[in-house]
Amino acid sequence: MKHQRKITALSEEAESRIIEMAWEDRTPFEAIHANYGFTEAEVIKFMRSSLKPSSFRLWRKRVTSKKTKHVKLRSPEVSRGYCSTQYKPRSK
Repeated sequence: MKHQRKITALSEEAESRIIEMAWEDRTPFEAIHANYGFTEAEVIKFMRSSLKPSSFRLWRKRVTSKKTKHVKLRSPEVSRGYCSTQYKPRSK
C-alpha cells in the first residue's frame, strides 16, 4: 500500500509535525502535501491510524468545518498558514 510506505519512511519528528499541521486551523492540506507529499486522503488515513478513535472523530469534525484547510476555499485575507502569535520565541 502506497500510504503505508510513506508512514514507515517518516521520522518520529516528521510524524509529529504532520499531526501538528493537520490540527492547525490555518495550515491547509496543500501545505502538508507540499512538505510531506501526503494528499488530503492520505492525511486522513494517517490521522486515523495515529490518533485515538475519539481524538480522530474530534479532528474530523473540526477539519470539515474549516474553510482554511483548503487553499481554494480560503478567504484572500488569510495570507499565511499559521496564527501570528503561534510561533513566539521561547524564553530560556
